[in-house]
Amino acid sequence: MTSRRRFLAASGAVAAAGLSGCLAELGRLYTSNEPPVVSNRPDEVYVPTHTEGMRMVGSANAGDLRVGVFYSYPHRFWVMADEGDGFGTSKMSVEAGDDVHLMATVWDPETGVVVPDTGLSLEIARDGDLVSEEVVYAMLSQRMGFHYGSNFGLDGDGTYEVTVDVGAPSLRLFGDLVGRFDSPASATLDFEYSAGDRDDIPYTMLDDQQGDPGAVRPMEMDGLPLGRGPETLPGTALGGATTGSLRLVGTVLDADRFGDDPYLVVFPLTPYNRLLVPRLGLTATVESGGSTRFDGRLEPGLDADLGFHYGASVPGLAGDDATADLAVDVPPQVARHEGYETAFLEFDPIRLG
Repeated sequence: MTSRRRFLAASGAVAAAGLSGCLAELGRLYTSNEPPVVSNRPDEVYVPTHTEGMRMVGSANAGDLRVGVFYSYPHRFWVMADEGDGFGTSKMSVEAGDDVHLMATVWDPETGVVVPDTGLSLEIARDGDLVSEEVVYAMLSQRMGFHYGSNFGLDGDGTYEVTVDVGAPSLRLFGDLVGRFDSPASATLDFEYSAGDRDDIPYTMLDDQQGDPGAVRPMEMDGLPLGRGPETLPGTALGGATTGSLRLVGTVLDADRFGDDPYLVVFPLTPYNRLLVPRLGLTATVESGGSTRFDGRLEPGLDADLGFHYGASVPGLAGDDATADLAVDVPPQVARHEGYETAFLEFDPIRLG
């Protein structure tokens, strides 16, 4: 592992660039010349060309929610693109003037549950004057899981104010979460930035693994929860299956907080590390006792114990003889960091149970 500052020196970038400027300028030069994208990328989750560390700006309450803000080097990412006959991804390259990739995560401070689908915007100011305001994308990365982020330009070293506006999540809430997160809220954090600090963030090339099926390990940072599926399924498990690199894992629960009928739960996960994949369209046809008990769309929900999931109440469902035929009819509408941009796009129907 090395920092970008050391990477530049070791690679001879100083001589190649023919510049005698400061390391901050060299850092800016390198951010616009990332390693080439892996050639012949597989149509599945793969190991990226490199990994980057990140620095924490801070965290603060925004209404009932907690938001954490982080930054790293500006880097390419891919956004969803409607291609008429289906969805693909389109690369967003680093532009001149981009200084950082700014990221935000939203969670419930009482339970540690990550809350996706809130809608979020970021604004950067300095001494009361607007410096940067960019489209912020719902994103998925192998290091952070689900978060919001984009590349931002700054105005040199110094102190900035980052204002995070968080919307009310469009999710069904259960148990202790009912009645919470129902109003938009905002938080403002001070951001002490220097190009030198940014260029000391760890930066690791993965020459021997890049392009291989697989994923790097998620980052662990104190105070930053990751949106993950459960290690052990509660209730009557229906098992799991993978389609389009998406792992769908299901179970049936009987609990008062879900109502009078059994509740079908499906977790959409990455195939490695159990990271949650939100913002997709998922339908189910459920059979039990020789009859069709449910045929329709599963709705996104949030529960203090289960976390984020898709689910539906199914009258007459008995988990011990149930089957659920699942179809992803809308791929996850999230931007993707490198290693995810070729996955989660096309799906075959699968059966659980």
